[in-house]
Amino acid sequence: MSRTANILYSLLFLGLLLALSLASLPALLSFSAASETPLLNGKLAHAIEKHYDKQFPVKEFGTNAWAALEFTLFGEGRPGVVVGREDWLFTDEEFKPASNPQQLQDNWRLIAAVQEEFKRRDIELVLALLPAKARLYPEQLAAAKPVAAQQALYAQAHALMQTQQLPGPDLLPALQQAKSAAAVFLRTDTHWTPHGAEATAKALAEYLAARGDWSRGEQRFVTRTTDSQPHKGDLLSFLPMEPYFAALQPQAESLQPRHTEAAEAGAETAAELFGDAQPQVALVGTSYSANPKWNFAGALKQELGSDLLNYAEDGHGPLVPMLRLLQRERAETADLRLVIWEFPERYLMLPSDLSGFDSAWLERLRGNEQLALRDPVKPATAR
Repeated sequence: MSRTANILYSLLFLGLLLALSLASLPALLSFSAASETPLLNGKLAHAIEKHYDKQFPVKEFGTNAWAALEFTLFGEGRPGVVVGREDWLFTDEEFKPASNPQQLQDNWRLIAAVQEEFKRRDIELVLALLPAKARLYPEQLAAAKPVAAQQALYAQAHALMQTQQLPGPDLLPALQQAKSAAAVFLRTDTHWTPHGAEATAKALAEYLAARGDWSRGEQRFVTRTTDSQPHKGDLLSFLPMEPYFAALQPQAESLQPRHTEAAEAGAETAAELFGDAQPQVALVGTSYSANPKWNFAGALKQELGSDLLNYAEDGHGPLVPMLRLLQRERAETADLRLVIWEFPERYLMLPSDLSGFDSAWLERLRGNEQLALRDPVKPATAR
């Protein structure tokens, strides 16, 4: 764009802002406060501000316009998103260096401590390390690229797993193969698709069978696909162009949900066949496992031929749900043989909010003391 065009564009933008500001003045002049509103303690000013915000069209328009300008002219969004090619969006957590240079080591120390605790409970821990979206779709990256530490992270993590003798499959080849048939990640979302979740479940089941950790169970599950639904990716929140410039946003995408249920066997359901036996498999992880939209837990049940307990949580990363599982009563984990820990690789470089856990309990865990033989320690109250 030429310098003259830039000047004209800027003048037009400023003119629109001025016009909308003038248009909002009648709404401001029409403001009337309750007679008892004090004048000197700031409540009147706050009431005027709230009224003006509601009636001030330039505020929302300005936000939308600036986001549209950044996206269309510079291919950028708000901090939190990296804009790629062909309307692909990525979380910037897959691109940035760790804020703490020791974060990977700190997180890995906790992962190793969790593994040791499960060993003492005679439970096999399998780490399902999920490759980053940017790693699976490098062809959709634009100018921005992950820093060197992020590029090396997946291989580095698998080397640590080998050193620690922590079992877990290399999911990258399986997902690379699966993406040739259909997308394994959503274009405008941080999460995977049901297809990506299913491919991961199959790779996990094959890995466990090859190791002899798990033989396919006798329970049968059926997965049904429902009609496609519009899906608004979570990364679109970093491109706030609605409602004024919604047409400039990345193209909308759809999601075809899948639902997995236990299959009936004659007149008896799976629950009747297997009675009150508790599942021997637990799934722990993030929203990749917790959110039913992706149907990862369902796909895993079908591939393993077994029901499972799902302890995954939305919005807390992979470490917090795992620590919460360890703090449950011992009886709850007594029947478990296998714990699958779904762990997106980017979280290895991110801190977790552990303020809800008792610090002494965490230190005992990190110190590899036998928590299973101690009285349960309740989490500290979050501040």
